[in-house]
Amino acid sequence: MLVVAAPVLAQEQLAEVAVIPPAVETYRIGVDDVVQVSVWRNPDLSVSVPVRPDGKISVPLIGDVDAGGRKPQDVAEDIKGKLSTFVRDPQVAVILTELRSHEYLARVRVTGAVRQPVSIPYRQGMSVLDAVLAAGGTNEFASADNTRLYRKEGDSVKTFPVKLDRILKKGDLSTNLPVQAGDVVTVPERAF
Repeated sequence: MLVVAAPVLAQEQLAEVAVIPPAVETYRIGVDDVVQVSVWRNPDLSVSVPVRPDGKISVPLIGDVDAGGRKPQDVAEDIKGKLSTFVRDPQVAVILTELRSHEYLARVRVTGAVRQPVSIPYRQGMSVLDAVLAAGGTNEFASADNTRLYRKEGDSVKTFPVKLDRILKKGDLSTNLPVQAGDVVTVPERAF
């Protein structure tokens, strides 16, 4: 009974993790992002500007506008409202042209008993094995079958067991879980 239950449990955990995360539904503008403000039929009012450390952008004619932490469409509505005293029925679009603020949010970290602990950019389709190999693989002190994948979900952190030794030495990919942006893979050291 136990022999049958263990693979079922592992498959349930894998099915829970294997779901490809949806694209971010609501991107919020961050400090150092670059936005293009386009005002239809008013090229003099259209600008491409970085978001300053205070979270504001500067727009011709109306000055500073809060952008940090807000959705692009909300910033566009704010600009439209302020421009309406100067321009009749302004049509405003705010487009993110460079996403610089979330560079560290979209990374996967590998720590512990690996050759070179790293923080690597997340790529769609990346697995635990990909991340560990980017860290140079495990070192001679690793307790690879006790590897853990940590994922923040809301206010809590979920932990997923990874049998890295089985992946590396036996080709058993049942726990080679897909990683998501922000995940941490930790390979512990053996107790001597």
